[in-house]
Amino acid sequence: MHETFGKLSRTTAGAHAPDGTLDLPHRPRRNRRADWARRLTRETTLTVDDLIWPIFLIDGEMRREPVASMPGVERFSIDEAVRAVSEAAALGVPAVALFPFTDPELRDPDGREALNGGNLVCRALRALKREVPHIGLITDVALDPYTSHGHDGVLDGDRILNDATVELLVLQALTQAEAGADVIAPSDMMDGRVGAIRAGLDEAGRADVQIMAYAAKYASAFYGPFRDAIGTKKALVGDKKTYQMDPANGDEAEREAELDVAEGADMLMVKPGLPYLDIVRRLKDRFRMPTYAYQVSGEYAMIAAAAQNGWLDRDAAMLESLACFKRAGADGVLTYFAPEAARRMKER
Repeated sequence: MHETFGKLSRTTAGAHAPDGTLDLPHRPRRNRRADWARRLTRETTLTVDDLIWPIFLIDGEMRREPVASMPGVERFSIDEAVRAVSEAAALGVPAVALFPFTDPELRDPDGREALNGGNLVCRALRALKREVPHIGLITDVALDPYTSHGHDGVLDGDRILNDATVELLVLQALTQAEAGADVIAPSDMMDGRVGAIRAGLDEAGRADVQIMAYAAKYASAFYGPFRDAIGTKKALVGDKKTYQMDPANGDEAEREAELDVAEGADMLMVKPGLPYLDIVRRLKDRFRMPTYAYQVSGEYAMIAAAAQNGWLDRDAAMLESLACFKRAGADGVLTYFAPEAARRMKER
């Protein structure tokens, strides 16, 4: 047995050196032996420029309200959002995405508050555009924060009406663009909404407003804390499986993205993130479009809660998870860790 091992060592791995070590022709560990070498040979680089910060808005003044299921995340009144976003901009975070907690009294079956130019999101857009003009403002186009039933569209019984919903989404997008949105991000997963929104924006003289399409948004179990944050968890009737994608499907994601590209999307997004890195890679490889992933509330909560219990190193897990998105092909990540990650990267 020893002779056989010796022969294998000489023929497949090299002879023994005088000091008794194997004389191997290739030693990948040489490139890992020092920090400078690891940095020099690193294939994927994560920077502050890769981060988009989703924030939650609430009515009122001087309010910061913790989201219980997302340790470290708060809802901001508009004045506090301006302060927080100013700090994020100073760290170099290039863009924020706005999500409202809508007063239940303002919600109705058709989500008409979404079309109100004085709603919470629109007021926040104007304030942020005025006070922090150099940061990108991304707005969610979907009706779920505004409907009494918690769905992304208009209901007829238990059925979502696709075309009637799209008509409202176009008006919502125009309302947000008028208030100062730089990027419209339709997350509703209605068929044809990207093309309709693009046509509506162009006809209204808003051709410069970009569209970040939620091209592959899955009916995922990882959205629970987000629904807590915007107040739709208790309101939601049934589930969203008839319009959000089946987590088992990959080819369908390519078909969805192909439609969005053809309809005028400027950027594509995959949601959730880490469980769907294969989809990120497929979309990036096929379409060569700016492609993003959303590290959703459940992903954030798992890392934050585990770190809170001492089971994970928060900083290490945070930065590792974000680097994984870049390795998979994402051009950027929507993440609740954005300001925190930006600070850590600057410290390093």
